Amino acid sequence: MARPLPPRPFLYPIVDVASLGKRAVGGAVAALVAGGAPIVQFRAKGLADRRFLELAAEALAAARAGGATLIVDDRPDIAIILGADGVHLGQDDLEPRPVRALLPPGALLGISTHDLAQLERAAGEPVDYVAVGPVFPTRSKAAPDPVVGLEMVRRARALTARPLVAIGGITEENARSVVDAGADGVAVISALLSQADLAAAARRLAAALERR
Repeated sequence: MARPLPPRPFLYPIVDVASLGKRAVGGAVAALVAGGAPIVQFRAKGLADRRFLELAAEALAAARAGGATLIVDDRPDIAIILGADGVHLGQDDLEPRPVRALLPPGALLGISTHDLAQLERAAGEPVDYVAVGPVFPTRSKAAPDPVVGLEMVRRARALTARPLVAIGGITEENARSVVDAGADGVAVISALLSQADLAAAARRLAAALERR
């Protein structure tokens, strides 16, 4: 049975294989979950299908062992094969409606948005959460979308009642400002995966979300 989204504010690490260096996928997921991450996304751009399946299975096993939710980026087929908790789609991926029809009941489906037009379209899609960003400048993509800032998070909050996940350049220092702008969760890559101790980094970021 798929798990619901965590209560706000929640930390949502993205385990991007290209950003892991020599770390094992399962070890990275396990450390982030041990540090308090209730949900993790597995992302691996450009991998051969069999390797993607192998590493996604490793990520799922680690998430399950820690009691966390595992979302697969881009690949509903892999998510279904493994019985993962859900799928995250980008603007160039499959449309949400046919993906929703394939997923089992209770599976989570999220979509990335980068401007108001995409946000408005997402409001009519059968998704469980909407991601918006990049909120701040990010190093995690070779060709990132334009920075949208906290104002876009506020506008997104006004446009949708669905859970809102902010992404892009989020750190311990600015995480609470993103929550205050209306985000329910923050998706983080660099600020976590660049740290030597993933569990400690996750713990600090999770604490930063709760600060007043």
